[in-house]
Amino acid sequence: MRAFRHGNGRRWSAVLAAVGAVSLTAACSGGGGGNVADPDQQVGNDAVLPNHVPVEYVEPDFPSVEGSTAGFETVPEEFVQVFDSPPGSGGSYTVMTPLWGTIPPTEGNQYFDAVNEAIGTDLTFQISDGNTYGDKLAAVLASPKDVADWVTIPSWNVPPRFGQAVDTIFTDLTPYLEGDKVEAYPNLANIPTDAWRACMWNGKLYGLPLPGELVNDATFYRADLLPEGTELPTDADEALEFVSSLSDADARQWGSNDLWILATQMFSVVPKWTQDEEGNLVHRVETQEYRDALEWIATLYASGAVHPDAVAESGDGKERFESGQVLVTSDGVGAWHEALGRNLPSNPEFSQQPLPLIAADGGEPKIFKGGAASMCSYLKKTDTEGAIEELLSAADFLASPFGTAEYQLVNYGVEDVHYTLDDNRLPVATELAATEVQPSYIFLVGPPMVNAKVQYPGFVEDFTTWMADAAPYVEEPLFYGLQITEPAQYASLGQPFEDLEKDIARGRKSLDDLDAAVETWRTSGGEELRAYYQEILDGGSAETDGE
Repeated sequence: MRAFRHGNGRRWSAVLAAVGAVSLTAACSGGGGGNVADPDQQVGNDAVLPNHVPVEYVEPDFPSVEGSTAGFETVPEEFVQVFDSPPGSGGSYTVMTPLWGTIPPTEGNQYFDAVNEAIGTDLTFQISDGNTYGDKLAAVLASPKDVADWVTIPSWNVPPRFGQAVDTIFTDLTPYLEGDKVEAYPNLANIPTDAWRACMWNGKLYGLPLPGELVNDATFYRADLLPEGTELPTDADEALEFVSSLSDADARQWGSNDLWILATQMFSVVPKWTQDEEGNLVHRVETQEYRDALEWIATLYASGAVHPDAVAESGDGKERFESGQVLVTSDGVGAWHEALGRNLPSNPEFSQQPLPLIAADGGEPKIFKGGAASMCSYLKKTDTEGAIEELLSAADFLASPFGTAEYQLVNYGVEDVHYTLDDNRLPVATELAATEVQPSYIFLVGPPMVNAKVQYPGFVEDFTTWMADAAPYVEEPLFYGLQITEPAQYASLGQPFEDLEKDIARGRKSLDDLDAAVETWRTSGGEELRAYYQEILDGGSAETDGE
């Protein structure tokens, strides 16, 4: 079998100082003509970030390692009461958030009433369908008088030219939270620095973050169905052999679903840009790593180990994996717990486990950070004295971490009204909770993520140790932390490669077609886009009207 190894001559440069999250960068690209306002101010702005002062009301069984998710094997016997009295001063404010579910009533809602009373501030929600939230945001932000006092903006819904408009609508929180000023709000100070970067624009802090996981994706295998003695792969060649060995067409069993995530992680394919040895910008589609990943995935498909429905891009990949039709699949890390919930009640032997990170050449792996915050919320400018401080006090309450009474209230409502505690001290929702307790406050700001899903023995340990083991190999990609909105004329440059990846994997096109596509990319705007990013890298102005 051909040896798959990293291409020679590729080194990753030191990463720029970060401000913001790459997830927002990706979400903004392709919007209307945009800019990086004062990009020279965006590099090296750590001085205006809030200090990170960890607070630990309850000691985790599995502490965080270099930003990995901490884990709790048991729920505390008693929840810590952080606030002796409501921190608010009785103000009333409107709040705009998305929701992917049934919108709850705002009047007579015991959940909203209880949280608002505990905060000491009346927050009236304006909840919109999450599926159309981006359109709603664009319309509202176009008319500042209609903007709520507190607005959540998911990373994928950041409007075009938001960097230009943010200062005209929302409050610059830098004077309130920079450096040690955040320590007036201990739970906000507990939020990791990277998450704050996701909410910065033009060198200033405007938003309050909802932190995410350090690692978002993994490749899972059915540990309960592996033949006895099967060894896990340690390089790209072994990964091919591992998946192929699990295929048995006569038994209607295939090795895997699509494993493009595994391919990009094994070959350390950069999310967007890197630099060569001379410091020149190189796009991911121009890298040897990208080419090697495509060659590997094409070899996997050609082996016949991929389920026919995955080849045809039809059916449900989760169902194929959970039913045992395939034994290896890639997915988001959040899917792990969800799968246990679906399968363990009927199949107590069900076990999925993540592969340890694999380097293509068998050496040290390297993967790249995604966005450190999935959402940021913003406070509308106001002349009302004390309003921003009151809302920040509310945010400090809402950011109370796991193990506190405040966390229980914000996430689950009132005990014996909206939930009861089971034998594991986990909340069991009441019938009323289905109507009243929908995700709302949690979309405004949040504490660092933890794993306390204790109902499945061993899961917390498996999850947190896997991520802790991966943490030393997670690096920041180039431009990590910069809020970059690409001009509109470059919006469609990447689409041909998404299609090409699928075609090459399935043998419909070859790596020669990749060469042609890269050349077309360069002549159709890629070189101009490279210059745009080079100007940002150099600290110059990259403003454009998008025409």
